[in-house]
Amino acid sequence: MKHRFAAWSASSLAGAALALAQASAQVSAQAPVAKPAVKPAAIAKKYTAPRTPEGQPDLQGIWSNATITPLERPADLAGKASLSAQEAADYEAAVRKRNNMDSRAGAGTDADVSRAYNDFWWDRGTKVVGTRRTSLIVDPSDGKLPALTPEAQKQVAARAESRRLHPSDGPEDRALSERCINWATAGPPMMPSAYNNNYQIVQTRDFVAISNEQIHDMRMIPLDNRPHVDKGIRQWLGDSRGHWEGDTLVVETTNFSSETAFRGVEFGRFNHSENMHLTERFTRVAPDTLLYSFTVDDPAAFTHPWTAEIPSEKIDGPIFEYACHEGNYGMTGILSGARGAEEKAAAGR
Repeated sequence: MKHRFAAWSASSLAGAALALAQASAQVSAQAPVAKPAVKPAAIAKKYTAPRTPEGQPDLQGIWSNATITPLERPADLAGKASLSAQEAADYEAAVRKRNNMDSRAGAGTDADVSRAYNDFWWDRGTKVVGTRRTSLIVDPSDGKLPALTPEAQKQVAARAESRRLHPSDGPEDRALSERCINWATAGPPMMPSAYNNNYQIVQTRDFVAISNEQIHDMRMIPLDNRPHVDKGIRQWLGDSRGHWEGDTLVVETTNFSSETAFRGVEFGRFNHSENMHLTERFTRVAPDTLLYSFTVDDPAAFTHPWTAEIPSEKIDGPIFEYACHEGNYGMTGILSGARGAEEKAAAGR
């Protein structure tokens, strides 16, 4: 998000670049081509990406994946894979009007309060993706998430019931985003959100670093063919390993944390298990366009794999720090309010 907070994280990126250089000095070989993954959709015109000094496709820069195209195809567009130019223009105008947080037309008290963040703070984007597809999901062809397995449905229901019965016993009961630990759309996989849709890529011969504006996570992705960490080690962002397939950076991520599993679909999060295998593909298809696709293979959650595709636009930046946890008075207020409600209930009031 372009306006939020004033401290630019240039020093963090400089540190990441230094860390990449130091790590590269310790590694001798780039990863060979691994098993094939789902390919991005065909590009109308072949583009050859510029090269780094090491000869790799240069993906570096600041990119934005802001778009109003939803992850899943809306019900009123069922059976319609893409829009015409006029349909896209009409859709964009309708979404911009609906999302205008400065509007108070027909707003009662509750709606007025819910729009306390006026339009200045939002950065959802204003356009559909360039292909004018009606969903970011490209496989399955209906643009919908596959059905959850019966066991996954039980897990989701159990989590939801736990949240209902214990919404604020402690900070651990609150959403990961409220605790400034992880924002679902920041990834992996990375998806458009309401704001902070920017990320920066820095690369060397042996590593790629992705700095995400949302929650300011820094992913360090080795390219040296090292194995994944032991399956008993679980991490918020999983354990990523990358390699090149022609001009495409392919990143395989495993070892996700059970704390991110089956948490529902709030804030763009989709349900998955801790054993999700995520395959991301980054391909520079034009000077100002990076095509990002990801495939979710998670038999414990979904009845079959699925793939989404999101173009990112190159921007000038800079990226500003998302100082999420500094003075997080909201958490204090939430927990204090819950204790107050409990006291009132105990007193029979």
